[in-house]
Amino acid sequence: MSRIRTIGAAIAGISLALSVAACGADSDPLAEDTTKPTAGTVTVGSANFAESELLAEIYSQTLEAKGVTVKRQFNIGARELYLKALQDGSIDLLPEYNGALLASLSTGGVPEGVSSPTDVLAALKKVLPAGTEVLEQSAAEDKDTLTVTSATATKYKLASIEDLKAVAPTLKVGAGPEFQERHQGLKGLESVYGVKFKEFKALDAGGPLTMKALVDGDIDVGNIFSTDSGIATNKLVVLQDPKNLYTSQNVIPLIRTAANNTTVSGALNALSAKLTTENLTTYLAKVQVDKQDSATVAKAFLTEAGLL
Repeated sequence: MSRIRTIGAAIAGISLALSVAACGADSDPLAEDTTKPTAGTVTVGSANFAESELLAEIYSQTLEAKGVTVKRQFNIGARELYLKALQDGSIDLLPEYNGALLASLSTGGVPEGVSSPTDVLAALKKVLPAGTEVLEQSAAEDKDTLTVTSATATKYKLASIEDLKAVAPTLKVGAGPEFQERHQGLKGLESVYGVKFKEFKALDAGGPLTMKALVDGDIDVGNIFSTDSGIATNKLVVLQDPKNLYTSQNVIPLIRTAANNTTVSGALNALSAKLTTENLTTYLAKVQVDKQDSATVAKAFLTEAGLL
């Protein structure tokens, strides 16, 4: 009997093996895993200004070209809002600026003596929120600036932020609402330069509202981003920053560690290697001046860069 049972068990085992094989790869759990996209799904976010949305679209199309499923959640708002979204998992990835991010995460602002891209990146990695990381930063840089019209610069003999100290109590400055509380805003201007304005007008973060208010004379000084084509077209004067309140601002991908993998990092690192201040300024002008949509402009950029 024991011999018969043994033969029966062997036959049963062979039958089971044959039935598994007959099911094919589709019902084999290991085979199923190999058919799943290794890149996963990534939700890309952006801040609420044109350049951030353009960069987020460029990130999105870069990942999609590598087979990554992308969800877009753009125009979230200021840094305080989108960092919360990143940490609670509402978004996985967004374009950031190394110096501004470091300033926002560091108590008291950017550490003294930290201004170069390399130093800023090293300091940034020490203060990133748990569960997040940055990928390779690009050469493209877009700094906050304090900018005035040519007429205002001539009238008050303004060449640098230091020159504002004597006349700021008579001037009105415009920027995004968050500028009031940031070190790289009113707080830093007062503590670093001793500059205190007569009035602050809440507009947008380096966007069309601030630019229009400056050109129209509704404000005297505007927080304008350095890649804004309106600086040249309106012949505005960017005030120098000798004390480096505005540190290096290299564009850098900020991502949740759980959403990162070799496909994602490889694609975005290759993109960062192609991104420069010059080509970012050129393609941003297509959005801001030519009024093209960001998806069209992003595709044109990536095509020219050979990344699609």
